[in-house]
Amino acid sequence: MGKKERLDKVLANMGYGSRKDVKKHIKDGLVKVNDNIVIQNDYKVDPYTDNIHINGERILYRKYIYLMMNKPQGLVSSTDDPLTKTVIDILSEDYLNFKPFPAGRLDKDTEGLLLITNDGKLAHELLSPKKGVNKTYYVEVDGYIDESHIDKFQKGIILDDGYKTLPANLDIIEPGIISKVYLTIQEGKFHQVKRMFESVFTKVLYLKRVSMGPLILDNSLEPGEYRELTEEEINILKNI
Repeated sequence: MGKKERLDKVLANMGYGSRKDVKKHIKDGLVKVNDNIVIQNDYKVDPYTDNIHINGERILYRKYIYLMMNKPQGLVSSTDDPLTKTVIDILSEDYLNFKPFPAGRLDKDTEGLLLITNDGKLAHELLSPKKGVNKTYYVEVDGYIDESHIDKFQKGIILDDGYKTLPANLDIIEPGIISKVYLTIQEGKFHQVKRMFESVFTKVLYLKRVSMGPLILDNSLEPGEYRELTEEEINILKNI
């Protein structure tokens, strides 16, 4: 059995209006708990086990949400920004009630996999340096990347501020004037991927995160689209 919570709080958290709106719904007799009309706002319910209906619609309560977004270029990976549109701004109202946030960041001009959730514990686990969660990026680079770079990245790259990165795995897809590679790192320093390539005298032209730990970007998601994680994906993340 879960913790008992106020009925009006549960309904407001699930997006059925403001606390004031919800109180009116309850007062008007639109809410049933276990087939009984309840008109007390502070009536205590277990949202996970009690059968709650509002205006004939069954409430399926959940505490956390987990969204996979294919982040487009031009959006900031934060919950609020006074100057620029954020990844939270493109979510539907249904999800905003959960007060979600991006678990980790992608640069404004970087695309790809971004996990958005309100599960702080899981986000902390994924981002903790102690966990060493792999993050893989598809990178298009202005400059020749060849086999010699694989060893350099594996040994760690010294950035412009003198910091030496942890070992990184470089997988060359297509060498050339514009080289195409996959880069896997376990850190998230400021502009790290771009600075790593700058340190070997090349420049990142295009950057897209394709995986984070065991979570792989759904190729059916266009930039700016998102979906909820499956139960299997959630369980895999929680078992990292």
